[in-house]
Amino acid sequence: MNRTRYLVCYDVSDPKRLRKVAKICESFGSRIQYSVFECPLDQLSCKRLRSQLDEVINHTADQVLFVSLGKEDSKSAFRIESLGLPYTERSRITVI
Repeated sequence: MNRTRYLVCYDVSDPKRLRKVAKICESFGSRIQYSVFECPLDQLSCKRLRSQLDEVINHTADQVLFVSLGKEDSKSAFRIESLGLPYTERSRITVI
């Protein structure tokens, strides 16, 4: 099977949607951190995951990132895609 490994990371503002997103991600991959999953996906699985998440998130308040880690058996280019809010690099300044 020709699968690509993805890190799926999310920032969801509502606890109810957060739980739904986590449950969806759990069915496609392994939890790495609280809101980070590693998902080995073929093209169909990737489309299904994106579609299911697309139906749950609030596109003006939430963000889901798909970080391509390349093919399972090779090293490929690093790429980041997002659903909802666009991906932007965060400031290195931490405000607490």
